[in-house]
Amino acid sequence: MSVHDTIGDFITVIRNAGDAGKSSCSYPHSNLRVGIANILKERGFVENCSEAENEKGLKNIEIQLKYVNGEHAIRGIDRVSTPGRRSYCGYREIPRTLGGLGISILSTPKGLMDDKTARKNKLGGELLCSVW
Repeated sequence: MSVHDTIGDFITVIRNAGDAGKSSCSYPHSNLRVGIANILKERGFVENCSEAENEKGLKNIEIQLKYVNGEHAIRGIDRVSTPGRRSYCGYREIPRTLGGLGISILSTPKGLMDDKTARKNKLGGELLCSVW
């Protein structure tokens, strides 16, 4: 079976690992996935993310999940733009997740960034996912 939405699968791996109470999860490496993991780390949704090699010598992203009082720090993570329905927005239309308590991750012409940084730099782009 071929995978068409690797970003959606990456988000699902993080969500399922947190729901199962795992301390970490891993997924095959790509620059886009590393960018998403780094934004989650910067905004405090995961403890750490690093690159590692698996037993076959291929690069993986290792994510150390964060728990607050025994609960997963990521309450919800949803894919917004999918391969079948792309979602683009200008910097004025970037949605506020939970009234600003969550974040949206965008792919802009200047690279991946969260909603707050995109608004500050007046950049729009593809709305990849929302995290709260």
